[in-house]
Amino acid sequence: MASELCVALDGSDRDWILKTAEELAPISQWLKIGLEAFTAFGPGLVREVSTLGARLFLDLKLHDIPNTVAGAVSNAAGPGVGLLNVHASGGARMMRAAAEALEGIGAETRLIAVTVLTSLDVEELRRLGLDIPIRELVRRWALLAKASGLQGVVASPREIRAVREACGEDFLIVTPGIRPARASGDDQKRTMTPAEARNEGADILVVGRPITQAAQPREAALRILDELRG
Repeated sequence: MASELCVALDGSDRDWILKTAEELAPISQWLKIGLEAFTAFGPGLVREVSTLGARLFLDLKLHDIPNTVAGAVSNAAGPGVGLLNVHASGGARMMRAAAEALEGIGAETRLIAVTVLTSLDVEELRRLGLDIPIRELVRRWALLAKASGLQGVVASPREIRAVREACGEDFLIVTPGIRPARASGDDQKRTMTPAEARNEGADILVVGRPITQAAQPREAALRILDELRG
């Protein structure tokens, strides 16, 4: 099955977010609302974007004590929100509480866990006291997320294969750090091209600035979709 495209609508300009969402919803399978936009405009923006046709990934990376995260998940999930995430570093009890909260309200939203941010490298992890290879850390957190009742993880392209081998074919892998050939890496450190990530086995590829900051975002998205179908 071909990987699906998710366009990240990261920013604090509401008019720009809605205009870009309207332009890209007819061709992209997913649109992503992240923390920056959510803290500026809240659930109202989520509802508006969710009506445009593409499925919605609400990327909040929730991380707190189990009871607080469970309540936040219950509030955030709902019609139009296809994906919602917590942070795996919150631990198994937190992730189980989040999964149980979704079950309790009967939401169709799928819950996934962020593993290691694509902006981090080995040196950054060592400063955090995590002296372990990134691939192994991601693999362990993915297994913990699966055992806690979550449906998938967010992981960089470099860890796709390790997660797939550990967690199986039905486990969802959402992959940021996607950069078309010749595009800037920006603040992402563990990146791949769309075709490379597809070949590794990613289910959903999250692409932001290479599309949203292009002179013609729709054409940039179509080029990536052509590469994925290639």
